Parts: sequence; C-alpha cells; structure tokens
Amino acid sequence: MFMANTYHQIYLHVIFAVKYRNALIDNLWKDSLFGIIGRLINENGGKWIIVNGLEDHIHCCLSLKPSISVADHMQKIKSNSSKWINDQGICSSRFEWQSGYGAFSVSRSHVKAVFNYIKNQEEHHYKRSFREEYLELLKKHNVDFDERYIFNDPV
Repeated sequence: MFMANTYHQIYLHVIFAVKYRNALIDNLWKDSLFGIIGRLINENGGKWIIVNGLEDHIHCCLSLKPSISVADHMQKIKSNSSKWINDQGICSSRFEWQSGYGAFSVSRSHVKAVFNYIKNQEEHHYKRSFREEYLELLKKHNVDFDERYIFNDPV
C-alpha cells in the first residue's frame, strides 16, 4: 500500500555466489536458471531488468518497491532458485548459494550501463577475477567491508 503523493524509483545491482564459489552453474541450464531468478524477482515484488552470470556467481539488475526489504527479497530469490536447481536434479551435488550478497544502488541514469555490464559478464572476467570485480564494486560504492567476509576465490 502506498500513501498518496508517494513516488519511488529504486534500482539495484545485486551479486551473489555459489557456495564455496564452486563452478556449478552449467551452460546447459544457466539460461533457464536466469529466467527462474527473473521470475522470482517479479513474483516477490521486484521488477527484473537483467540476470546474467558465470558458473560461480550471478548478477541481477532489478527495481524494488520501497515496501520490500532487500534482505527478505534476496532470501526468497536465493532459497527458491536453489530449490529449483535441486528439484530439477540438474546439478551433480546438492546446490547452495553462499551466504550473503552485494546490493548496490543504481541511479536511473546508470541503469543502461549496469545492464550492459551485466550482459557482458564473460568479457569482464577475461580481464579480472570475481574477487577483484567484487572488491572494485565495494570500493566504488564506498562500502565498508571486512576482508574475512569477502567472497573468496575457490581453492
């Protein structure tokens, strides 16, 4: 429910990773997964703009209503998408997302740039690792962080 004369425009760039950063997202079903995540974003009060990623992590650009908690939204997206993967039996082991996520605000004037950035994930990762990318985003957005809790590269 919205109050009269209440307007909003909330865009986010969200990133989350496979547990232990294992490369479990297979090219054979990743497009289906991206579609499922997009549908879950829409069903849970958001608006899907783009979902893309690699075998070990996902990027999403979405909009949210102000009445929706980012934490609640992400919990639903992650738990229901991992349930879909496990129910489909498409992964060789039990699939789980790593705890946590990054959520960065995006101004309307930058949505197209974020869309293109997410669309071209494969190209970006030829140049730098996921960890480097993630640290760069944290620093760019002036987010205080503890190195102990950053998504680590797989061992």
